[in-house]
Amino acid sequence: MAELKVSKPALSTTPLSLPNRILMGPGPATPHPRVLAAASLPLIGHMHPEFLTVMDEVKAWLQYTFQTSNPFTIAVSGSGHAAMEAAVATVVEPGDAVLVGVNGIWGERMTVLAARYGADVRRMEAAPGKVFSLADVEKALAENPGVKVVFVVHGESSTGTLQPLEGLGELCHKNGALLFVDAVCTLGGVPLHVDAWGVDVIYSGSQKCLSAPVAPSPLSLSEKARAKLANRTTAVQSYYFDMNLVGEYWGVDGQPRKYHHTGLVTNVNAMREALAMLAEEGLENVWQRHRSHAELLWAGLKELGLELYVEDHASRLPTVTTVKVPEGVEWAKVTGHLMSKYNLEIAGGLGPTVGKVWRIGLMGNNARPANVALLLEALKDALDHVGFTPKNAAT
Repeated sequence: MAELKVSKPALSTTPLSLPNRILMGPGPATPHPRVLAAASLPLIGHMHPEFLTVMDEVKAWLQYTFQTSNPFTIAVSGSGHAAMEAAVATVVEPGDAVLVGVNGIWGERMTVLAARYGADVRRMEAAPGKVFSLADVEKALAENPGVKVVFVVHGESSTGTLQPLEGLGELCHKNGALLFVDAVCTLGGVPLHVDAWGVDVIYSGSQKCLSAPVAPSPLSLSEKARAKLANRTTAVQSYYFDMNLVGEYWGVDGQPRKYHHTGLVTNVNAMREALAMLAEEGLENVWQRHRSHAELLWAGLKELGLELYVEDHASRLPTVTTVKVPEGVEWAKVTGHLMSKYNLEIAGGLGPTVGKVWRIGLMGNNARPANVALLLEALKDALDHVGFTPKNAAT
């Protein structure tokens, strides 16, 4: 037997222990104890009938949450980025013209990802904090004939905007394009009607408004999107993200299950529980809870003398609020104070808002009155701690 060449690390072998934090950044959100309990259930096999039943429940509840009858509604084994790439791998072939709405980091990232899959990327840009109108999209389509896919971000968490989707599907279809939507921080938090709004490709994340652990990530494909997949002239460029094969594992269309990869058994169990809790509360009630607590937060922030980054009320994302960092305040000192004194996380900016905003998440289990009250109290204390004096507090 060969001699060991790598020594045992000088690390503690005591059982792992982590702090119990209140996660009110842009994600992950704090899971409900019932969801964490589901994650601690005994591990079973990824092809065991009991687990296949859980997968079927996840599919059905995702259809409800997405408001779609799409048979191809599954959860991809990976974070939201995995579902994002799986969606691109599915509907983008080399040379396809893809119109990407860029008004924050996630549109920007889609331009990079689509280009790596060979897309002819066309940019449709709006300033950070702004959204696209139907007229904007119609103009971009007229200027870019032959576009096959139009991508927009429903909830741009880097800037805090909520993109209107009504009418976009009809407009895209009239121009021969699929509508492709990022719903990572909106699914289960704001009204979303995939079928009624003509959305063809949509993905989300588990750790945001569903308040489940990170991964798996929801993905739904319309019949139009599936037709594009079926009629590809080139093979899907990723085996792991080949939805022809992954769909067989998930039993899409009621076909016998076929092994593709080892599913995330523990995390799928947790997602099932999160979706079950959402169904118990009722989708419309969940949407209203997020909206009412966002309004409460926005009013409280103004009372502290802070400004919201997104000026147009209708364009504000209820699940992730962006707040301008006041002049002369070091944003990281505020977030550091919240973490050290209150064990509470909010985040700084991302992409175009780095150094300019704080991002506060009210998602899933966190969208509660007590959390809003705690956040506002803790934020006032942190602002006092760094010497901030509001110039024009709300009256």
